[in-house]
Amino acid sequence: MAIYHFSDNEIKAIPRATFSETGLRERDDLQRLLKYQIEIISPNTLVVAEEFSEWDESRRRIDLLGIDKQANIVVIELKRTEDGGHMELQAVRYAAMVSTLTFDRLVEIYTDYINSNQLDLDAENSLLDFLGWDEKDDDEFAQEVKIVLASAEFSRELTTTVMWLNDYGLSIRCVRMHPYLSEGRVLLDVQSVIPIPEIEDYQVKIREKRQKERASRDSNRDRSLYSISYKGEEFFSQIKKSDIGFGTVQLLNDNRLIDDDIFNFLRTDFSCKKQLLKRKDEMSDTEVKYKKYRVSNEPELIYQGLDYYVARNWGKESAGVFAKKVSKKIPLINYVRHEN
Repeated sequence: MAIYHFSDNEIKAIPRATFSETGLRERDDLQRLLKYQIEIISPNTLVVAEEFSEWDESRRRIDLLGIDKQANIVVIELKRTEDGGHMELQAVRYAAMVSTLTFDRLVEIYTDYINSNQLDLDAENSLLDFLGWDEKDDDEFAQEVKIVLASAEFSRELTTTVMWLNDYGLSIRCVRMHPYLSEGRVLLDVQSVIPIPEIEDYQVKIREKRQKERASRDSNRDRSLYSISYKGEEFFSQIKKSDIGFGTVQLLNDNRLIDDDIFNFLRTDFSCKKQLLKRKDEMSDTEVKYKKYRVSNEPELIYQGLDYYVARNWGKESAGVFAKKVSKKIPLINYVRHEN
């Protein structure tokens, strides 16, 4: 997109420039000016620190640190580059580092900022007034850390990463700043790239819906563990139910319990979609390619001179059915299910 100058005679495009061409510097110009007008890139935010660092590596500094009206910490990173570099990864690291800040500590940080900028303010009262609080509320403070990335441009790699992180619950905003040169003046076009303003509410609802769906799947997932014993002695302890078939074959083989009857039972059991035991020459190309069987290991069972491999993730959905069948076939084997 371009910016145009409109006159009586013509509509003339104003050429876009780079920050290097304008002579604007990252810290001395962009950061210096934006900290006093932060609403340009981060509405409803109060800047409380500049070049903030509370860790040993002094090279790692947050360009601007703020707080929003909901008492969330805001990490603001600025770049003059045309692709944003790897600023999203850097900002996530910073967000983790400041996630434990308390209200009292923020007052101290803001006090330092006020003093260094010679502002006539009281840090605590200013924070309380900005938040609309009568007194500090540690339970409501810093429930979330938000990130604002402001750059001349963002690479597809960066925006893809940001959208993926946002989908998993983070809050990262990408603000694009395009400089233009017009008759010796520098114009700045500022636009939100992520989220897109017109559909921000929709994007938030979609993200929340996905998060609820994932949470529901996790809560309904059976993560029970199993123990397998033989003759009262525990052979396997706390194994995943997807390993029930593998564990059973090992137990039977180690205790020399596999005869023709048991072997045929293991080969023909249909508790699961996948066949428990297969030779390599019986496997499809897909099964070999995606390692559906443990062919990269030694065979779990050598029977009548042939190698047999156990299916991976076998019995995930029907371990209980298989366990009952085995217990009935060999009463000395016992399966115990441990609730998740």
